[in-house]
Amino acid sequence: MRKAGLFFALFLAALAAGVVPTEAQLASPAARAACKFADGKTIAVRYSSPRMRGRKIFGDLVPFGEVWRAGADDATIFAPNVDVVVGGKKVPAGNYTMFTLPTQTKWTLIISKQIGEWGIPYPGEKFDLVRAEMKISKLPSPLENFTISFDQAGAGCTMKMDWETTRAAVDISEKK
Repeated sequence: MRKAGLFFALFLAALAAGVVPTEAQLASPAARAACKFADGKTIAVRYSSPRMRGRKIFGDLVPFGEVWRAGADDATIFAPNVDVVVGGKKVPAGNYTMFTLPTQTKWTLIISKQIGEWGIPYPGEKFDLVRAEMKISKLPSPLENFTISFDQAGAGCTMKMDWETTRAAVDISEKK
């Protein structure tokens, strides 16, 4: 019993001293993004947000021509609670894993039916539900944190993935 009390006291002291990492200190903290349609239906994305920390990202840490988990740690979750159209392709309501295939000239969004895995390795094309082309643009200045966000536009939204100096975007609408 004394050992448990001593261990607990040491843990609290380490936490107070900042030795035990809090979420703000993690290299890739959990993050969320959502799009809410006019009728209240939503798309939720859950991911881990890695940091640049002085590294070259695209073409180095994230190699061109290889499938990337679009985040860090656990696989990125794409969860619409309504049937949607992603880049012109139908995606039924449900839970999916989201990957990307970045190249120097274009990106492809991959929505995989395989769920519940660590972010790597990619489970393979046999589990792909949809592959949709993403629009690529350059950010005005480097972005330290990988970020997924949504811009609402009329009846749909644009999902954006921003990191380093790159933005990859795809239009999503509710299937009517």
